[in-house]
Amino acid sequence: MAYAKWTWDDALQGVIPPMISPLTEAGLVDEEAVGRVADYILEGGCSGLFVLGGTGEGAWLSTSQRVAIVTSSVRAAAGRAPVLVGLMLPGTAPVRDAAHQAADAGADALVVGSPYYFGVDAAAQRRHVEAVLSATPLPVLLYNIPQCTHTPLAREAVQALAAEPRILGVKDSWGELPYFQSLLTIKHSQPSFRVLQGNEHAAMASMLLGADGLIPGLGNIAPRVMVALVNAARQKDLAACQRLHSEIVDLTGMYAKAGIPGLYAACAFRGLIRNVPAEPWAPVEGADASAIETILRKHDLLRVAAAVV
Repeated sequence: MAYAKWTWDDALQGVIPPMISPLTEAGLVDEEAVGRVADYILEGGCSGLFVLGGTGEGAWLSTSQRVAIVTSSVRAAAGRAPVLVGLMLPGTAPVRDAAHQAADAGADALVVGSPYYFGVDAAAQRRHVEAVLSATPLPVLLYNIPQCTHTPLAREAVQALAAEPRILGVKDSWGELPYFQSLLTIKHSQPSFRVLQGNEHAAMASMLLGADGLIPGLGNIAPRVMVALVNAARQKDLAACQRLHSEIVDLTGMYAKAGIPGLYAACAFRGLIRNVPAEPWAPVEGADASAIETILRKHDLLRVAAAVV
């Protein structure tokens, strides 16, 4: 089947979930499950796939696992939508290597955040991103997630980088609305710079404030809900936005005790993957798994496919 060519304008004004990384019990990439998840996301109305981000556990996967995730995701997308590849490693040298690997595996864009482990300032953050731009001809989406990098992307670094032609925009997962609003002001001087929200709790407010789109982990399990929120916000339908926000907040309950492994358990209940998070996490089981199953049943999101074994 031939698909119409996607554009960055369309893709970055929709929902691009940070896709989970399906693994087998032996720690290999489950390529069939990658295809199931990609189909589920894209058939749910999403406009792209962001692999090897936080939800994709990219910082914890081996080089071979990372390459296999990118290769299988590009194959699964089959030209329907772009595949953005996260380079969320602690320093510029490993990120530069990962950029080459992602480009060779067929990535459409790279996603780069702040270096971490050691402290960095705005100038170092800018040099880090510029090194990635020099490594490949691919476009880059910036990524702010200080919960993991421990240093926010400095607004002055984002402002300077926004003038670079291959910088697509920024994903902010911090959840701090004043910071997010400061990113939106960059669009005044750079209208083509896209600002996307990755924190589900801030999704409704961000869209109503003028965000271009969303990059939410819940897009793995409830893509249609996240797409519906974007559409409702565009239509300024506040009642629909509030109803969908309430549903989203309820769904985030699967993270309450289990964190990201809770999303993997949810996707396993949905029949998309095995319940195998990256090491050293353990699969969610027992009472926590039962609580996740209850949430999914409430939202009619339980298994739709044959059991994954």
